[in-house]
Amino acid sequence: MQVHSHELLRQCWLDWLAQQCDQAVVNLFGYHAVQLGMLELDGLRVNRIPHQWLADVDSYGGGWRSLRHPIESVEPNESQSCRAVDLECDSHALPFESASLDLVLMPHTLERAADPHATLREVARVLMPEGHVVIAGLNPLSLWSLRQSRFDLAHRLGIQRGVAHAPFDVAAKQWIGLWRLRDWLKLLGFEVQLVNTGMFRPGLSSPIWTQRLASMDTHGAKWWPVAGAVYTLVAVKKVKGMRVMGPTWSRKRVRGRAPTKQPARVMNENSNP
Repeated sequence: MQVHSHELLRQCWLDWLAQQCDQAVVNLFGYHAVQLGMLELDGLRVNRIPHQWLADVDSYGGGWRSLRHPIESVEPNESQSCRAVDLECDSHALPFESASLDLVLMPHTLERAADPHATLREVARVLMPEGHVVIAGLNPLSLWSLRQSRFDLAHRLGIQRGVAHAPFDVAAKQWIGLWRLRDWLKLLGFEVQLVNTGMFRPGLSSPIWTQRLASMDTHGAKWWPVAGAVYTLVAVKKVKGMRVMGPTWSRKRVRGRAPTKQPARVMNENSNP
């Protein structure tokens, strides 16, 4: 069977992403966790939170719906999901109460969202204070972005020769950079704890060269970390505590009259009274 370059890249991408998600969520605790989107990835498989949901936020038109059906779109392997979809919902209208979740996993959810900032605000709403969000995204300053931009341009111009297959599912203009994502998280009261980048090899059309350049992934994190095609970010929601102000018991100071100096009286010893 012939292996296409985009299939090989996607498999390497999923394997790297599964490894990063495992490292990010293995030591996060709580009671409720949800993964939004990317059904072929079981990002919560090593997490020990008892109540977990897998939400499909890509295919449902509006509202939300609870369901249990197996994922049959892909063949499961060690990096892919064997779980069932628990609910279908809209990413900017999650069916959870405010401050009810301890962990939200978003594997490439913001790139696929119609309004990524609204989706992030909704995640901030449902997270508890000190709750964690794990975000995976595509870097617009990478070699993969160049290939996707080439496909997007050819698609707009009607050119199909040599660019019949889209390298990735999302147009390059929808990729969100780390600097932009950090600003959004800061505005919503999040504190970034960990950032990792990976997949430094170029997105070539030849599967042979894709395998030969695999060593770039090993040295890329040291020599050119900004050019990683994929990144993962872990942030925690911070809420400023209240300070109870008690009543002021200090008494009002009464202004008194300043003492006046009396003129000195000199007594003459020789004078009679």
